[in-house]
Amino acid sequence: MANVPEELRYSKTHEWVKLEGSVATIGITDFAQGELSDIVMVELPKVGASVKAEDSIGVIEAVKAVSDLYSPVSGKIAEVNDKLSSAPETINSDPYGEGWIAKLELADPGEVENLMDAAAYKEFLATEGH
Repeated sequence: MANVPEELRYSKTHEWVKLEGSVATIGITDFAQGELSDIVMVELPKVGASVKAEDSIGVIEAVKAVSDLYSPVSGKIAEVNDKLSSAPETINSDPYGEGWIAKLELADPGEVENLMDAAAYKEFLATEGH
């Protein structure tokens, strides 16, 4: 079974959110990086862009597939992980740490409550046949 850290929140499109005050760090889950396999390119969102929850904010290209990256929450892109431009495989090796994708200044921090906690995400993976 994929690694699902307890302190994070999760979306049905397999992104994770770590909330620190009004800033949300987002990335893709261990399950998602495993499904994609070897990640070869990440198209990062633009700093300063305003996004709504479920908006496509970038693209992840892997050997097996190309996948849109969705924002699980609404806000303004405050920072992106530029290291992924030259080392996209970091998402494969450390999806919850060095492989983070973007940080958003949240429009509504309460929006994070709409996401699944670790137990609900594990249940979602089990019922989706993963």
